[in-house]
Amino acid sequence: MVKRPGSGDAFDRLKAAALAYPEAWEDHPWGETVIKVKAKIFLFLFEDEDGLRVSLKLPRSREFALEYPFTKPTGYGLGKAGWVTASFAPKVKPPLDVLVAWHDESYRAVAPKKLVAALPLPDRHAPART
Repeated sequence: MVKRPGSGDAFDRLKAAALAYPEAWEDHPWGETVIKVKAKIFLFLFEDEDGLRVSLKLPRSREFALEYPFTKPTGYGLGKAGWVTASFAPKVKPPLDVLVAWHDESYRAVAPKKLVAALPLPDRHAPART
């Protein structure tokens, strides 16, 4: 695994928040950290000397998310399926509240319906958990 320079704790906090979802687990294909539910990826995390990258599936908020200056459609054709990548230069503090809220949408988009049904309904007015 690549040593993560200059990240502070953003990488670890994002990973921990994703792993809190039911049946979420960590894998490492392609040298990246991914968080899956069952066999489906709902979060890509990668950090190296160029910074932190986070990719999530955002079927509801994709267009809004792409208005942020740090986002773009995910490559490899995933952007067409609603995936968005947020990139942050080293030592830039990512907006963890926004990214963690996106975890929830991404998890709900790929998780089996039975697991999603067991989750509490998202509170649109409460701050995201970090």
